[in-house]
Amino acid sequence: MQSLIPLSLILTIFDVVAYAVKLPLHVRTTRQPRSVGRRANTTIPVSNYGNAEYYSNITIAGQEVSVLLDTGSSDLWVNFPDTTPTTTDTGKSLTLSYAIGSASGDIHTASVEFYGYSITSQAFLLVTDTSSFSTDIHSQGYDGLMGLGPNEGSRVLDKLNSDSGDSVLTNIFSQVSNSSKFISFLLDRSGDPGSSITGQLTISEYVEGYENITSMPEIDVEDVHKLLESEQHWQALTDKNNGVIGPDGEVIQTDSIVPKAPDGQLVAVFDSGFTFTQVPRAMSDAIYGRVQGASYDSDNEWWTIPCGQLLNVSFNFGGQNYPVHPLDTVDDNFDIKNANGSRVCIGAFQPITTAFSILGNYDMIMGMNFLRNTYTLMNYGNWVDDNANDPYLQLLSITNVEDAHTDFVNVRLGGSDTTSDTKWDLVSTADMQHSPVSAEEKKKLYEEMILSRWPYILAGCLAFILIIIGLIIWRCCCRRKGVKTANTAKKGLWFRKNKAASTSYLPLQDQGMRDSSTVDVSVPYDPHTGHFGNAGYKAL
Repeated sequence: MQSLIPLSLILTIFDVVAYAVKLPLHVRTTRQPRSVGRRANTTIPVSNYGNAEYYSNITIAGQEVSVLLDTGSSDLWVNFPDTTPTTTDTGKSLTLSYAIGSASGDIHTASVEFYGYSITSQAFLLVTDTSSFSTDIHSQGYDGLMGLGPNEGSRVLDKLNSDSGDSVLTNIFSQVSNSSKFISFLLDRSGDPGSSITGQLTISEYVEGYENITSMPEIDVEDVHKLLESEQHWQALTDKNNGVIGPDGEVIQTDSIVPKAPDGQLVAVFDSGFTFTQVPRAMSDAIYGRVQGASYDSDNEWWTIPCGQLLNVSFNFGGQNYPVHPLDTVDDNFDIKNANGSRVCIGAFQPITTAFSILGNYDMIMGMNFLRNTYTLMNYGNWVDDNANDPYLQLLSITNVEDAHTDFVNVRLGGSDTTSDTKWDLVSTADMQHSPVSAEEKKKLYEEMILSRWPYILAGCLAFILIIIGLIIWRCCCRRKGVKTANTAKKGLWFRKNKAASTSYLPLQDQGMRDSSTVDVSVPYDPHTGHFGNAGYKAL
């Protein structure tokens, strides 16, 4: 069946797992810039394709192409829609494997221009065949993908094993004089007449009118990196014990699958490469399982619910609450029908199945439907400058709950606020539906459990081995003691046979029952005479 969701919906397994195992995030700063020209101060327009993809234009070897903007990866790859321009082949090949296809080709270099920034020799993957994808990428509005993640996440860099493989963003940062190396972006919401936001991306600049993002908490992503010791996506911890607030206004309690995550907190990755946010299955069920008329689609692994259902969900990061627009909680951008042929909408917080965290490195992936509700700043810090502080995130909420309610009523309910009607009431938790766990997910859950717990299993095995060794040593000692006791008993028997019946043997250890005036303990006991030298033995 042809997928209704574009490439950007599903983070690649390669991106989720293979990208997770990387070298330390500090990069070399002695590299000479390979850039020329100077960029004028302006924001970069970001186009929106059905709230499912966000892309911008980039010029490679003089030819302009559209690329998805992905904060969850670090490489640039492109499949030219028309004539392929003249570029330089490095002789290195590479395959980026996705859950719904793969991008394969040779690594080339060419001049690149990105809104005033010029790079004389930029490495990228020239993809000549995209037939493995379930849809034609060009018909979806893009010709490739540009990763905005940390440089050390680049597979092109790994393949070339030199600074010539640096990412586009790293090369741009090399010519930014500002000490703050960051990007910021706004994502617009199509189909929302109440919103005047336009999609924008900035590099080391703030979007005009949103400068107060600097007053928001700096969420240190390096804390999570140190926690995981391998993962390097833009990730942060939810607030303790109240990370996610459900439609009933109550905290959704879900345990983290990350072994070292602090109690009561979840690890969330912020990734513009996802259309829908991926959350633990229990959380997705808590959001949609109490909706009247809800149904779980096992084929597509999402909830479908009546489009008029208003659900308010919010997340807490850095002590700040970030509400999600109800138009982003229940998505109406795809033509979905239920078994009766009635139009239904998609629950945009999907169970994390296809891109399951096999290594247990994260609990949630905050996709576009969440990011549309924030002005997001990603400061790369010492990922690009050894003299800078740790990288961090800042999020500025741009969703007003009351205004969002009005937007939803106008768009989904035809302007008539019927949200108080009993047909929209949530059923009790006792009657809540639960999505089924597929055999494949059970397998992944088992693999995750084994992989995440192997240090504890190893420690348990080691402790068991030490206990066994200890028991063996103890047993050997007991046997030696038994032999020694038997020998001592034989000596005592010989002694008693050679003494009068009125006398008794008193151990040397029992000082209280020995007459020190008649027993000289410095004189050894002679088993042949039955005496301690010439000293007499005291009778009881």
